Amino acid sequence: MSSELLTALHVAYIQSLGKSTDDLVYHLTAHLRLNAIYWGLTALCIMDHPEALERDEVIQFVGSCWDEKAGGYGAHPAHDAHLFPTLSAIQILVTYDALERVDIPVVVKFILSLQQPSGVFAGDSFGEIDTRFTYIAVNALSLLGCLDQLDKDKTVRYIKQCKNFDGGFGSCIGAESHAGQVFVCVAALAILDRLDEVDSETLGWWLAERQLPNGGLNGRPEKLEDVCYSFWVLSALSILDKVAWVDTGKLTSFILSAQDPEKGGIADRPGDMPDVFHTHFGIAGLSILGYPGLVDLDPVYCMPAKIIEKKGLKKGWKALERQS
Repeated sequence: MSSELLTALHVAYIQSLGKSTDDLVYHLTAHLRLNAIYWGLTALCIMDHPEALERDEVIQFVGSCWDEKAGGYGAHPAHDAHLFPTLSAIQILVTYDALERVDIPVVVKFILSLQQPSGVFAGDSFGEIDTRFTYIAVNALSLLGCLDQLDKDKTVRYIKQCKNFDGGFGSCIGAESHAGQVFVCVAALAILDRLDEVDSETLGWWLAERQLPNGGLNGRPEKLEDVCYSFWVLSALSILDKVAWVDTGKLTSFILSAQDPEKGGIADRPGDMPDVFHTHFGIAGLSILGYPGLVDLDPVYCMPAKIIEKKGLKKGWKALERQS
């Protein structure tokens, strides 16, 4: 168990993922390939190693995931377009300053076509709805500079209906509060400049109560701790300026304890197998906690803060001061 971030090992671990094409796991996770590249690239940027992936190869792969018929991106070449990988494609291209590769009017049309009469978004043409997809749509439209084309009032109205008595938000109207859904709803409202819809004090306490005695955070009451909630909970707290409401030292130690000290990567909890998802969100959480040597992460867009600032999109949020 290491008490320090094993940056070199994590960089090597992320670099190795795209080379494991003979592993069954590589093929079983094809439905998350484009998302995984975004997770890996963003983690590398936060560790200040954006050059660790071959830029041209990544951009070429993003282009190969384009679904011309739908007007969005699939998770892998020949996969149907879906909002989730479409946002990852946009985030990757924005990170590489290659947004000219995107047919913006076509992608915007695809995104807006998925908003339902109620205001929530479906993920694709099959119609599954979730507040996650609403955040994804709002985030993507903002990065593309086309947020003005969204019916904001209708979007906010649906999110407001998903708010519960405990201050949290669910995946749809009537669903229980969940830390992941809290993040997507709070971040979407932040992008839309409608944080007035959040009961910040009540929600702040609900989020702080997600911390368990071992320092880790869970997604809802009576569940196990998981490294990924280090981002979901902290991001919402940082938008509400309440990161200090959790024991940040214990949370930092918990994240670091979930590292693989031999091959790199971070797992959901100590002793489990690492994966790029938890590696990304663990490092993202450490950045919000002010861990030394890391690059600032924008918790609203989950991208390097300087990139969001350069696009003039920064919203009000506050992480802990970076430690020296």
